[in-house]
Amino acid sequence: MRVLVTGTEGYLGCLTAQELLRAGHAVVGVDTGYYKNGWLYPGLDLVPETLALDIRNLGPEHLEGVDAVVHMAELSNDPIGDLIGDVTYDINHHGSVKLAEAARAAGVQRFVYMSSCSVYGVAEGTVDESSAVDPQTSYARCKALVERDVSALLTDEFSPTFLRNATAFGASPRMRFDIVLNNLSGLAWTTNKIAMTSDGSPWRPLVHALDIAKAIVMTVQSPREAVHGAVFNVGSDDNNYRVRDIAEIVAAEFPGCELTFGDPSADNRSYRVAFDKIGQVLPGYATDWNAAAGAAQLHRVFQSIDMDDATFTGRGHTRLKQIEHLMRTSQVDSQLYWATA
Repeated sequence: MRVLVTGTEGYLGCLTAQELLRAGHAVVGVDTGYYKNGWLYPGLDLVPETLALDIRNLGPEHLEGVDAVVHMAELSNDPIGDLIGDVTYDINHHGSVKLAEAARAAGVQRFVYMSSCSVYGVAEGTVDESSAVDPQTSYARCKALVERDVSALLTDEFSPTFLRNATAFGASPRMRFDIVLNNLSGLAWTTNKIAMTSDGSPWRPLVHALDIAKAIVMTVQSPREAVHGAVFNVGSDDNNYRVRDIAEIVAAEFPGCELTFGDPSADNRSYRVAFDKIGQVLPGYATDWNAAAGAAQLHRVFQSIDMDDATFTGRGHTRLKQIEHLMRTSQVDSQLYWATA
């Protein structure tokens, strides 16, 4: 199968492209290059041909001969949405829907969209794919809007599938330290201290980056009728944690790490998620990683590269810092298009 993957120079995209290539698929990558220099360590055996394109500029002509699109390239995380909310909607919502329309026009049969469990927002009890969404941020609202609008494009010939990933964690050659377990592990390694600003009471589901890639590969390879228009939470019931539990797991992995907690947070986002559907529809899917294994993996990586504080706190591995740098140095314009010479 010929698969076009957007965001192949990102934290998840580089791993997903490698796993698709290992599974025998022909992969074409697309990435605008915001984070192309964000290497933490060498570790990719297989790298696809990658087109340097903004997803807003992708048209049917770029998708000819493609059997499936895996769309991962959006502005990721809430701080960027708070910084440039209008551009977030332009890229994450309108850009993603435009890409799906182009894919359908080009005759692409499958469109796998990377959504997020953040669409659940604030939820009592445990939520599943049939639960109402309640997105609290620009990032999460865009995910819900794309699900709504791309679902409307479904036909007998065009099969979108929506993967609502739990919060990612774990090592990637193109690392991110602005997500919870990775951030806490970096703090534990570089400062030997985790000082939580809240009491850590909200619930968060986690999923390892490789378990996300595994779900994508299985979705692409599954019979179309099994995934046609489907929504899947990606993760596992065992990986629902309170934030304080994540902090305690990380602190235990790094000997001598001091852990403290603060007062209850004003952030009311809290949700526990049921993940049984994906294993029922995609037989054999199960996650391979939990938080403790992820923290141990990161510990090994930090030791192997002798990671320092400058690397951990630098813009190369924090999305907001890198976008702010590109804007401040006029490398991109106010709409995040690359500036011309």
